[in-house]
Amino acid sequence: MNKEPTIAVLIVAGGVGSRMGNDVPKQYMLVNGMPVIRHTIQAFKALPINLDIHCVIADGHQDFYKDAVGEILDNPPIIGGDDRQSSVFNGLKGLSTVMPEFVLIHDAARPCVSVDDIHNVIHSLMHKGAVTLAMPINESIQRGDETINRENLWIVQTPQAFKFNDIWQCQQQAKKDGFIGTDDASIMRHYGHDVEIIPCGRHNLKITTRDDLSMASKLLHNKTETRVGNGFDVHAFSGHPSKYIRLCGVDIPFDRSLSGHSDADVGLHAITDAIFGALADGDIGSHFPPSDDSFKNMDSHVFLDKSVDNLKAKGGRIVHIDVTFMCEKPKIGLHRDAIRDHLSHHLNLSTGRISVKATTTEKLGFTGREEGIACQAVVTIEVPYED
Repeated sequence: MNKEPTIAVLIVAGGVGSRMGNDVPKQYMLVNGMPVIRHTIQAFKALPINLDIHCVIADGHQDFYKDAVGEILDNPPIIGGDDRQSSVFNGLKGLSTVMPEFVLIHDAARPCVSVDDIHNVIHSLMHKGAVTLAMPINESIQRGDETINRENLWIVQTPQAFKFNDIWQCQQQAKKDGFIGTDDASIMRHYGHDVEIIPCGRHNLKITTRDDLSMASKLLHNKTETRVGNGFDVHAFSGHPSKYIRLCGVDIPFDRSLSGHSDADVGLHAITDAIFGALADGDIGSHFPPSDDSFKNMDSHVFLDKSVDNLKAKGGRIVHIDVTFMCEKPKIGLHRDAIRDHLSHHLNLSTGRISVKATTTEKLGFTGREEGIACQAVVTIEVPYED
């Protein structure tokens, strides 16, 4: 039986993105609610083969990276150098301890690369040993008064892929010689290696300007899907006098509180269950069993944060929340804005994406008898498409 080749991927994310004019480097900016680098990583993770994926980041960007990537990669980031070539060198040096047979090197700022693109690179790599994606130039090229013959002119892209030993030896030699290439393929060619061109399209753009960011948003739109989750929770009023009742994290003046294993925040419980439901990820009881005393009297924000963390781990985001309380008392309308503001701040979500409503049950049922409160939440999320 033939052994599968070991293939590593270096995603180079060491740039500062100064041309963006933003405090956040471009590879960590959001496109369709998800950081650019995360889109890029997921493009490689979508392949049905085992790839050992590593990211090379700038020193000082560790917090940006942690927030953007979370737990989707097991490998810790590799700290890059002062420029792209030195960052790739550091990445290859990190991989030299495991010595994969092949390595793909890709710009983090190219999140629109497709699974087919990557597959074509890997397929050709097995036969050629050194390949790069590139886009043929179809427009007329002018330099001053001179029209340049565009035949055999290409815009070189990534990923570029090589036998690991070859690119590592060439990078080490370039460092000794002080040779600076325009990319990894140019270094290989400088030291006598042929690099095969694999045609690619305009979609594999490199994000450099805000116009690129807008274009990437359009190109990546069809790679996400919208899901809707429903949550429902009920809590009875306790028999103890109180000065407030807590709903969606807001303390509302009232002479009764709700009874429950945790803090009995019926609103946050419903929202949490809705998020878990949209993710098809169980429910609040499966994640926080009421039989576990460690959750007794726990702040329900902990439950909500867990559901949001699970959502982020899948590269998703909340699009809209619709909460409906069912009770005779207290009167929710007086506190609607406070609840929306609190949820907005806690979830980093615009109040325009949060609806809070209340209704009575016309004196019917346990809510009509003022025995407790029910809450229904509908949460809309956007997550990367999964077949």
